[in-house]
Amino acid sequence: MSTDYRRVSEFLRQIVGNRDQADARHLRPHFEQAPPAVPGGSGVDRDVIDERWGLLPNPPESRARIADPASLDDREAYCRNIENFIGTVKLPVGVIGPVRINGLFARGDFYVPLATTEAALVASHSRGARMITEAGGCTAVLLNEGVTRAPGFAFATLTDAGLFVMWAAASLDKFREVAEETTSHGKLTDMRVTVEGNHVYLAFEYTTGDASGQNMVTIATDAICQYIHAESPVKPRAAYVEANLSGDKKATTQSFLLVRGKKVSAEVVLPAALVEKRLHTTPAALIDYWRMSALGGVMSGSIGVHGHYANGLAALYIACGQDPACVAESAIGVTRFELMEDGALYAAVTLPNLMIGTVGGGTGLPSQSACLDILGLRGPGKARALAEVCAALALAGELSITGALAAGHFTRAHQRLARGIKSREQAADDKGGAAAPAPDQAPQPKTHS
Repeated sequence: MSTDYRRVSEFLRQIVGNRDQADARHLRPHFEQAPPAVPGGSGVDRDVIDERWGLLPNPPESRARIADPASLDDREAYCRNIENFIGTVKLPVGVIGPVRINGLFARGDFYVPLATTEAALVASHSRGARMITEAGGCTAVLLNEGVTRAPGFAFATLTDAGLFVMWAAASLDKFREVAEETTSHGKLTDMRVTVEGNHVYLAFEYTTGDASGQNMVTIATDAICQYIHAESPVKPRAAYVEANLSGDKKATTQSFLLVRGKKVSAEVVLPAALVEKRLHTTPAALIDYWRMSALGGVMSGSIGVHGHYANGLAALYIACGQDPACVAESAIGVTRFELMEDGALYAAVTLPNLMIGTVGGGTGLPSQSACLDILGLRGPGKARALAEVCAALALAGELSITGALAAGHFTRAHQRLARGIKSREQAADDKGGAAAPAPDQAPQPKTHS
């Protein structure tokens, strides 16, 4: 986190300028009475909402946009997902597809809703989805699943830590019984042990059914910690329900060794003619770019090798009621391109940490449940299929962005879609009266299971 001294000096000169040194008083603590605190809790009664708004400096139109009639009518639906509720923020939602998925759980053609403020994102993923469908669909396979919570225990000595580990290793069946008393859906499947001096980390791994399961595993692990406090023959001096070893909402290297959430891989083979038609480049040129970008990622210290998983996943997570913060760990993985003997392009993505669910969390909110309905994946029994859809979405995004960069179209697409700026080629076409090409006929969707 260091910075070259010359850059620091120049930057400080720019921001300080001619200010008097006495201005530094503004940076010191101030103890004047603060304005009233926002009324807390999950209350959503009209008078509580009015009281919160009464504290905020805002023009009336701001309140009207956030606390609109539809949001206030649905306010009871939000009370378990937000505190200090004042309304909702609307994001534009686009839809891509159909994307054909030949998965273990996701089978058929899917329209995928994406909520984002980034122009070109939906268009890019839509192009990739179209290519996948025209190639007969992608194969998507759920490979593993599990959600971890890693409590930490501090002891007086390393000897005490070792004795505790011996007891804990023999107590796994009891830990499993205690944990599963807290949930009808979660199952404790494994426990890993890490000893660091007189500290012990117990990484508990659970299956969580169709829920993302963050709260589920926290409550179950807390019950185990209480059991340990009561029953362990060697008492820890301190215990913490999460000691930051699980990888929760962080990009970590252990992602490739273990699983957090659902691990999925998806692949597709694209004929050379299809690549040239849709991406305006060749499989060989795509692979040349992918090779260079993979090395660039390695040299930058990237965890994983891919173009932009976070783009599509964040948009889907927001649209479908997932925890957006989990994109920090979900958007880890590997994209791989290879040239087939017949000149076709083989493309694959593997994502080991998809933290998603189709029940619980934000999946029951009005707009989010509607987006899951668009996918046909709302409710129990659908989470594994949603994970395979996420992998197909990532594959579509990787194909499109890699193609745009390999063909030299990346900047042009963003200028046209985000800024409305025409490229030189488009401007020349307009002057010459060239008509816009008619869109190709999209494949007809079929029902999916």
